[in-house]
Amino acid sequence: MKALVFNDFGSSDVLQYAEIADAVAGPGEILLSTTAIGLNFADIYRRKGNYHLVGDAPYVLGYEGAGVVVGLGEGVTDFVLGERVAFVDVPLANAELVAVPVNKAIPIPDGIHDEIAASVLLQGLTASYLAKDSYAIRYGDVALVHAVAGGVGQMLTQIITSLGGTVIGLTSTEEKAEVARKLGAEEVLLYSDNWAEKLAGKIDVAYDSVGSTLMESFQTVRDKGAVVFYGMSGGDPVSVDPRMLMDTSKTLTGGDLWSFLTSKEERIKRSKALFDMIIAGKITVNQPRKFPLSKGKEAHDLLESRKSTGKILLIP
Repeated sequence: MKALVFNDFGSSDVLQYAEIADAVAGPGEILLSTTAIGLNFADIYRRKGNYHLVGDAPYVLGYEGAGVVVGLGEGVTDFVLGERVAFVDVPLANAELVAVPVNKAIPIPDGIHDEIAASVLLQGLTASYLAKDSYAIRYGDVALVHAVAGGVGQMLTQIITSLGGTVIGLTSTEEKAEVARKLGAEEVLLYSDNWAEKLAGKIDVAYDSVGSTLMESFQTVRDKGAVVFYGMSGGDPVSVDPRMLMDTSKTLTGGDLWSFLTSKEERIKRSKALFDMIIAGKITVNQPRKFPLSKGKEAHDLLESRKSTGKILLIP
C-alpha cells in the first residue's frame, strides 16, 4: 500500500510518499480502505519528534480519518464489508489501508459524507466536551474563544451559540475574524489588540488553547468565572497562583479529549450527537482543503503556516 512516511524527525522535507507493507486486520479489528484522512497539529509535532509515535521507522503519521470496511479480523461480527466507518484515535492513518480496533470504530450515518466525518471528529468532539463538560454553557453566558477561526474554534463557536451563549473570539487576522463572524461570533478581536484590558471582567468562561495567554484570559474573566485550558499552541503557560483563584473565586480547568472518549459507547454516543447537529444544520462545516496523500508535504506546510482557516484533508 502507499503511505506518507518519514525516517528522521524534522521539517516537512522528511516526508516521503512510499510503498510499504499492507496493513492487516488482527483479532477484534476491521481493515479500512481510507477515503479521507484528517491532518492535525499533532501530526506536525510528531513529525518534529515532540510527540510520541507508534512503531519504528519508517514512521507513519495520522490518527483521524474515514473509510470503507474491506476486511474483518477474527471475532468481528458487528461490522460488515462495505460499511462506512470513521475513527479519531487510531495510529498509522496516513496510508491507503488502516487497521481499526472495533472499540474505536465509529459508524458514519447517512447524510454525513466521508470527508465531513474525517473533518469534524477530533475537533468537533473536542469542542463538544469543552462546551458541555469542562464548563457547561448556560443561556446568556459570554465565552471567550481563543483561535476562534481554527478547527476547534469554529466548532466551539457554533456549539456555544446553539446552547444560548455569546462568543467573543480572538484571532490573528481580519480575514480569520470574518470567518468567525459568519459562524456566529458576536465580536472578534485580534491578538494585536489590547484585548485583555478591553474585556477585563466581562467574560464568564475563557477557552484558552494558546497557553502563553493564560493570565490574560484570567484577566478577562469575571469573579466566579472560569478558564478552560486545553492547548499550548503559543507556548507553555506560567504557573497559576492558587491564592488568586481563592481571592477571586475563579476556576481553572484542564481539558483533554481522551479523558472523555473512554469506551466504545462514549465514542459512538458523542459522535452521534455531533453528527446529528451537523445533519440538523446547527453546525456548518466549511469546505475542507484537500491534498492528495502524495502531496503531504504541501499540506503540512500550509497547516504549519497558520494561514488555513478550515480543516485540511489528505485524500489517498
